[in-house]
This record gives sequence, structure tokens and C-alpha cells, in this order.
Amino acid sequence: MDRQELKRRAHDLDVTVWVGKSGVEAVVDELDDQLSNADLVKVKFLRAARAGGSTEEKAADLAERVNAELIETRGHTAVLYR
Repeated sequence: MDRQELKRRAHDLDVTVWVGKSGVEAVVDELDDQLSNADLVKVKFLRAARAGGSTEEKAADLAERVNAELIETRGHTAVLYR
């Protein structure tokens, strides 16, 4: 599936993973489970999670940890695909 199609599909998705002050480590297992059930997941980075780095950096790190592809970041929300 191409990137544009994945972005189109992600548009109507709700955020199902929130990264807070505990950081990306706290959500790795949950995100991995969700990606096993659904190939596309939206992740929201709350203000506390963004301290010390950009949303893009945090999303790329999270995608690498769960062996997923970062499709896009928009604002403080990222879309991951596996």
C-alpha cells in the first residue's frame, strides 16, 4: 500500500495511544499489541512527552522500537504502520 493511501486511511482514525511524561518506553508494549491487531495506529505525544525533543524525533524512535514505519507526523500526532 502506498504512502498516500495510508495517509488517507489514517485521516479517519482515532488516536489510540497517548505518550505522556513516562515517555515512549511506557507505551512500546501497548503499541506493539495494537499494531498486531491493526496495521495503522495513531499516536499522540502529550506536552510532557515532548520535553527535550521534537515530535518527529520521538515518533521515529517509537517506530524503530516497535519495528514499524512512520507514515507521517502532523502537529503532535504520528501515524505508524506495520
